Amino acid sequence: MSQTVEITDEDIQYAESILLPQGKTFDDERRKFIRNLSTIDLQAVPGSGKTTALLAKLLILETKLPLSDGSGILVLSHTNAAVDEIKERIHQYCPKLFRYPNFVGTIQSFINEFLAIPFYLFKLKKKPLRIDNEIYAEQIEFSLSYNTKAALSKRGINYIDILSNSFISNTGIFQHFWSNNEINIPKIGSHTKTYKELATIKINLLKTGILSFSDCYALAHKYITNYPIIHKIINKKFKYVYIDEMQDMDIHQYELIEKIFTENNDSSTVIQRIGDKNQSIYNSVKVASIWQDRDNVLHLSNSQRLSRPIASIVKNFALYPEHCSDIQGMNECQLKPHILLFSNENIKAVIPYFSQLVQQYKNSGELSTRQDKPLQIKVICWNTDWKDDEASRSNIAKVRLEDYHQFFKKNEQRPKEDYDCLKSYLHFYDKKYTTLSMIRKNIFHALLKVLRIENIATNENRLYTISNLIKHLKVNSELNYAGLNLKVYQCCLKVIKNDRDQALSDLQTYIPVFISYFKENHRLSSHCIDFINNDKTGLNQSNQNHSYVSNMIEENNLKMEITSVHSVKGQTHDATLYLESFYNQGYGNYESERLRNQFLGIQTIPQTLETLKTSHDKIIQSTKMAYVGFSRATQLLCIAIHKDRFEQHLNTIDRNIWEIQEVE
Repeated sequence: MSQTVEITDEDIQYAESILLPQGKTFDDERRKFIRNLSTIDLQAVPGSGKTTALLAKLLILETKLPLSDGSGILVLSHTNAAVDEIKERIHQYCPKLFRYPNFVGTIQSFINEFLAIPFYLFKLKKKPLRIDNEIYAEQIEFSLSYNTKAALSKRGINYIDILSNSFISNTGIFQHFWSNNEINIPKIGSHTKTYKELATIKINLLKTGILSFSDCYALAHKYITNYPIIHKIINKKFKYVYIDEMQDMDIHQYELIEKIFTENNDSSTVIQRIGDKNQSIYNSVKVASIWQDRDNVLHLSNSQRLSRPIASIVKNFALYPEHCSDIQGMNECQLKPHILLFSNENIKAVIPYFSQLVQQYKNSGELSTRQDKPLQIKVICWNTDWKDDEASRSNIAKVRLEDYHQFFKKNEQRPKEDYDCLKSYLHFYDKKYTTLSMIRKNIFHALLKVLRIENIATNENRLYTISNLIKHLKVNSELNYAGLNLKVYQCCLKVIKNDRDQALSDLQTYIPVFISYFKENHRLSSHCIDFINNDKTGLNQSNQNHSYVSNMIEENNLKMEITSVHSVKGQTHDATLYLESFYNQGYGNYESERLRNQFLGIQTIPQTLETLKTSHDKIIQSTKMAYVGFSRATQLLCIAIHKDRFEQHLNTIDRNIWEIQEVE
């Protein structure tokens, strides 16, 4: 394939001057990738700087814009956080890259903008009102009758999941949006009132314009299937396509992207897929990777993050060792990975013991610190809380994160836009930020929910957003706008001062006033009153007032966050504590049981797809989590294992590689 762009040594030096510390250069592996402008896959080990290498390529390509044929560059990643990182690091140097005809965003935003919304607009002659899973679920709850809801819940049927992740075919039958195989709702006949009620809700939401993320993939798939020329138009629009964190794609995302850019591709589009198969924890962890390698695969094997001792054990937990068998830890720290042995009686001492170790190694100089930044310390666990399962919570044979740290709350680690009660909005916000902005955002989301519950929309019959709410009040009443801002500010201050009860009381009193801005003498519905007054946070009085409720704790003058493995993917820590946790029965219940061979340095995972889907399913899941979790640390990696399980499965472990300590 002819290449219209050439990347020179001078181009690479330009990227190095922006992205790397003074005096540092890209090695041969990275230079080979940066220069490559053909269709390839890049498999990169943890901490290899793959995103930095991609950014170098984008910096260089930006200097070549506009392309001679008028086409653009498409850059896709899995999460908003990953996209934000790309923008933050190179936006000031790449103004053209972030303008038409180029596109930098998530896979979901790409599907929405170029396929789902245009097709929806074409078919219904209007744009969707809202694309949001939480709002979608909320509308289902509003619409579904009480009797049907109770009957489905009693039978264990997740009606929200069914409606969010299925589509209505031309015959009126529910279908998975990525499959041609019709699927009936479990245990519900298509002739029943329940089935018809669910189908009516699904169709009404679609017609109203409230879509789930899955709906957008269904619309996109129909658009391309019904109008094959669309894929040719998109291929012509983008000359270069870069997909970062490829391993995190779900099957429907993978198939749609392949259909657009690979199947029957008669264009000259260059597609480069970048990631690490071994880190695929965001898509289903129950099957083998859906990512099938291209004919040409490049590798980044040098890890700038990992130390040699950590790298030597991480590679044993790779499902696809062919992509990391020669992983090289470049970090100079020589601390061995630690296994911390605990008992039922001292499980709550594990985290304080870990913090003592960090402080000890910091004082001795074995764990180096950067003068300009505090140590990044995380405590992570695969399975976190037991939700409402009191039987499991009280079973000492089943351990999750809340057993190590009783004040852990899952909502704290990943704040949402939508909650079941007003009180949650004042408790569950991103506390890593010290400004009022996150609390303010949450309060506005609570007010928006009140408007939705009361069926109050814009003059164009669209749902209010924060921006159009502010615009509406500014235009219609400066007095009301000032009153809203003052009340939100006052409540933010009270939350910061840990006076959440008073902030809640103030908001409860203010909401009828707020509603009067839109409807005078409006009487709140029973649903709204329930949302405002009932406590569904799951917090009890003791942990509401405890500083640990934020999941950000301080031990031995060290600040550390306690969170899940999923939430730290892509992060780099100075020190990481991985807590083993119970996950289903069968083939062992904990990482130390299922992964005993890997801990002992034996790679035993079979590589055939057929085997991965059957007998070793739980081993596969545990391996992926361990690989991601263990590879976060740059210097100190600690893994907490119950001493009984250690003695039973790991007592022959190589102590030249591992440091074993008992928690006191």
